[in-house]
Amino acid sequence: MRKLFIKELLKSNKNKKNYLLINDLGYNVIEPFKKKYPDRIFNAGVSEQNMMGMAAGIASENCNVFVYSIANFSTFRCAEQIRNDVDYHKLPVTIVSVGSGVGYGNLGYTHHALQDYALMRSFPNMQILSPGNNNELIALLNYTQKNPQPSYLRLDKTEHKEVEFKKIPVSPGGIVKLIDGNKKKILLTTGSIQSLAKNIKLKKYKNYSLYSMPIWGMKAKNKAKNIIKKFDEIITIEDHFYDGGFGSWLKECINDTNIKTKIKSKYIRPEVINEVGSREYLLKKFGPK
Repeated sequence: MRKLFIKELLKSNKNKKNYLLINDLGYNVIEPFKKKYPDRIFNAGVSEQNMMGMAAGIASENCNVFVYSIANFSTFRCAEQIRNDVDYHKLPVTIVSVGSGVGYGNLGYTHHALQDYALMRSFPNMQILSPGNNNELIALLNYTQKNPQPSYLRLDKTEHKEVEFKKIPVSPGGIVKLIDGNKKKILLTTGSIQSLAKNIKLKKYKNYSLYSMPIWGMKAKNKAKNIIKKFDEIITIEDHFYDGGFGSWLKECINDTNIKTKIKSKYIRPEVINEVGSREYLLKKFGPK
């Protein structure tokens, strides 16, 4: 998804308002942007707090800023600056993280993105953008251009192979149908775990429909609430810990309501932090089943 992100960002940069910031990472990916727009890309070096402060400053001048890094660096290392500089001032900064879940499995727990949803969704103005395929990513980038605001774009490390472009309507708390099935019982996923969710459906939940929710977060709760009540049962699937993740967020949406929808969750187990291995190995041993 990284290369597609840069490709689509180049397409949308005609308004001369898009800027890209990196922290000594992203090489062999960001070069096309640097070559075409050398005055709109900055390398902040190994200084994520400064990088986020720079992003806020540029965004305050009526520009859209994309901050690109491995997930743990663009979130936890500069959480205070995200909170105070970006989210508090409602600035149009999109924090782009790469390596969702255990995408950087061989580098171990320090490079995993397993609590990033929990952190980012706690900011009141931050929306979560979590594409599960190329079409969703393109739709989300178009959405950010039309609706500039604090956003967290969580990308898969691997490149997806969809070649057919389909225009997908996306909105906060809205769902996208992936595979038809039971009208009242569904699997609901978000982000790069989508391909695994399809396998889980085929193996264990053949009669269920499969949907994705590409945009969610604090501001999306009301719409999500109206979606949830349409179903009798929802099983969420995510590449994140349960605490603070997508499944727990969905359950929070119907707290203090009379909605009777049964929500179950599948997620990555915390024991994953004790092992190092490929993404495939870690998901097979500790991931949703």
